This record gives sequence, C-alpha cells and structure tokens, in this order.
Amino acid sequence: VVIPAYNEEGALAIFLPKVLQHCQAKNHHLIVVNDGSSDNTRKIVSDLLEGTSFQLIHHKVNRGYGGAIKSGINASKTPYLITIDADGQHRLEDVDILLEQIQKTEADLLVGSRKESENSSPYRQLGKWLLRNIAKILLPLPIYDLNSGMKIYDTSLAKKYIKLCPDSMAFSDTIALVFVSERCLVLEHPIQVNKRLAGVSTISTMTAFETLKQILNIVILFNPMRVFFPMAVFFIVISLLWSVRFLLMKRGLSVGAMLGITTGLIFFFLGLIAEQLSIIRKNQN
Repeated sequence: VVIPAYNEEGALAIFLPKVLQHCQAKNHHLIVVNDGSSDNTRKIVSDLLEGTSFQLIHHKVNRGYGGAIKSGINASKTPYLITIDADGQHRLEDVDILLEQIQKTEADLLVGSRKESENSSPYRQLGKWLLRNIAKILLPLPIYDLNSGMKIYDTSLAKKYIKLCPDSMAFSDTIALVFVSERCLVLEHPIQVNKRLAGVSTISTMTAFETLKQILNIVILFNPMRVFFPMAVFFIVISLLWSVRFLLMKRGLSVGAMLGITTGLIFFFLGLIAEQLSIIRKNQN
C-alpha cells in the first residue's frame, strides 16, 4: 500500500492509524512517501510508524504527486501494489476488493472507478470529462476513471513504466495510458469514495492543462500518427476547399492554399518520422 503525502497533517492524523490497523490485520506492507511537506506530516507519520515494520520515505523537497508515487513504487517488493490518497477519501475495504479482483482477472492494472460515487464540483467534472474524451479520441481507452488515485498494479510492470510518466499530478492519467499503449490488460472495478477528512485539494485548472499536455506526449510517444495524421488531413482538406473558388475562376492555387497544403504535408512526414522513432524505441525495450 503506497500513500503519497504532501501537507496532509490533518487527514493523516485521523486516517493513517486506520490504515496501520488494516495493513497489520491483512499482512500488507505499507509505504508512506512524505513529499517534502512543510507542515507536520513527516512527524505525524514518523510517530505513527515507529515500532512497526512499515516504511517512511522522505523527500527533502517537493517532487510532485507522480514523483512521490514513483518513490513508493520503486521501494515496493510485493507482487502487487496499490496507491491510495492521504486525504482519507478511499475506503480500506476497497483495497482488499481490488486485490482480489486483480488476482482473479489476472489484469496488469486495475483502476478503482469512482463513476458511481463522483462527488467533485461540476467544474472539475467538466474538466475530467474533457480529458477523458480527448484521451478516448487519441487512444482506445477501456476505462472510465482515468485519473483515479486508487490503482492496483503488477509491481514489476509499474517499475518498468514509471520512467515514462511525469512527476506531476498528470501521473495518474499517463500511467494508465502507458499500460494501455503497451497492450497490457487494464480493467476497472467500482469503488466508493468519502469526502476528504481535512485540508484542501491542490488540483487546479493548470493541472488540467498539464495533464492534457502529458496525454499528448504519451500518444505521440506510442502512436504519433494518431496526432499528426488528423492534423495533416485537416490542413490539406481546408486548403483544398479554400482553393476551389480560385480553381473555378481558373486562377490556380492561391498562396494561402499552397501554404496550407505544405503545412499538411510537413505534419504527415513528421508523423512518419515520429512513427519510425517509436518503432525503434519499442524494439530497444
């Protein structure tokens, strides 16, 4: 069980004792990653973990949500690992449900889906909807809740793929996309979420833009023609439509149409080059 924590002293004081009891009862290993918190998170976690076999990883500076999870994944030694948030939103009974499901289905990644218990604001729901549908356009996406913080992984695969993911909040989305792009079995199972116990979320509009950028990065890395080909077709078709009236007037192609067609061809050949680089990378791995 990996818990990334940044300035979550209020929630962890309430939530972590319950996690400790659950992990001890179920014989799970626990790793808490203090991501350079400026409050009392480190002291609270240290005091609670003292005398146990559980592990605290401390970052001297804040590396980001993804950076904290990467540290926890790299330190994991069990066949499976699950990430849960430090704010107390995730139910501990769902940890065992997801573990049972990933063993039963032999999935490589199992996502805890909040589809039936979404309690975020309409603004955040709109942002998630946009990101989810953009991702679906660019990749065949078998899951609904792309950015759920509760995911259970095959540990060996997680360690292999995290190097392709960012250290930011976009980690949640991109790690799922990497598993999908690598033809791993990615499934989801419904979970229930509670309101955060204390503190405030650090997710903002800029987080959404960063996530969108990272989604494009992953798609270009694994399947670049899904990005470059539509752009090439768009510029060429628009340019040809624009040139119709000039052709009917027997004035030939306009400068604007030629520029658009050239731009489309540039995108197409860039896509071919990126596709070749993607194939080389896959063969090297």
